[in-house]
Amino acid sequence: MKKKISLMLLLSLGVTAVFAQTVSNPDNGKTLQFLQGDGVYETGVMAFLKGLKLSIWSHFDLFITDAKALSAIFMIIFFAIKSYEMMVGDKKMEIMPLLRPFGLAMVILWWGIFVKVIAFPTDLVTVRTEEMFNSEQNIVNDLRLKRSDLILAVANSLYTFQAQTEVAEKESDTWYGQAWDAVSSTVKQGISTVVSPLLELKNRLTVGLQLLLTQLLELMGIWILRLAVYIIFMLQIIYSSILIILGPFAVAVSILPAFRDSFSTWIARFVSVNLYSGIAYLIMYLTGLMQEYALTSEISKYQELVGKDGLSADIGKMAVFSGNGILSFGTVIIVFIIGAICMFTVPSISTWIISTSGISSAASTFGRSAGTVMSIARKASGSFF
Repeated sequence: MKKKISLMLLLSLGVTAVFAQTVSNPDNGKTLQFLQGDGVYETGVMAFLKGLKLSIWSHFDLFITDAKALSAIFMIIFFAIKSYEMMVGDKKMEIMPLLRPFGLAMVILWWGIFVKVIAFPTDLVTVRTEEMFNSEQNIVNDLRLKRSDLILAVANSLYTFQAQTEVAEKESDTWYGQAWDAVSSTVKQGISTVVSPLLELKNRLTVGLQLLLTQLLELMGIWILRLAVYIIFMLQIIYSSILIILGPFAVAVSILPAFRDSFSTWIARFVSVNLYSGIAYLIMYLTGLMQEYALTSEISKYQELVGKDGLSADIGKMAVFSGNGILSFGTVIIVFIIGAICMFTVPSISTWIISTSGISSAASTFGRSAGTVMSIARKASGSFF
């Protein structure tokens, strides 16, 4: 218990100190980037994910030689089966079925080019949706900076009003002690009516813990959203890399009649997985529209509290607002969490477009494993604190 109290006090002092430094710093954008990153989704992490994908995809030929050997063996088995069928009279001579193994062997020989051709349509979708996302995020990031300025203006106004109420309290105590004996009970009651709301306002305008709680909630919301996005992109990288590296075996096996559908199944799964990026950017664009609305809504409310210039605060509305416990209206935080939930629908939406079963089951297995890891982490953190 003592550890928890000490940690909360240290966090409170740290957040208060950061805000105090931010007030004196004219460049609030750098401070916001330091606290929450350079955007809703950090550009460094997104660039790292793109580079990781290209790096892993460059190792597409790890098992090409082995796949070639297997395809040669399976071609011998395939031609032996066909020859036997024609010898006993079960099948007639057909040229096109005999050319299929050669076509599959050519796919293995030109595997790198074949993968790029298959991925080209999905890459076009990704590029288009990424452009839409980037244009929307520029608007959202500008609104984030404007909202941050208004939150600082609210904090400054609260600090000012708190200082004024403390001075008023001291002056009222001095005067109250000197003149208390010389006034009638009716006057005493009037003074109490004036002083009591003043002291109540002082208590409600204590902003240290409110700043701490606001920052923690906003950081939690934005990191839940970021983790959801990063997880989806990592899943896309892992699944697609495994499909590309081990894909030649699926092509080689499909030479045999018993595994004829393995190649077409591989194509469906690869296209479905490669759609993750395009669908993810589309969902991020749609949630960006929600973020724009939430930020605009909160900005208008903050401006009503402190004025459009941030200098003409309404003390009555400010006192009611500070009584909520946090210096946020909660709309942006809720939108971040909704966006995180929507991101986890990417695998299901992908299977709607390209029907395949293996990807959904793999994603559900990942979800169960992630839930187990999170429960262990919560138990470990609980025992630590």
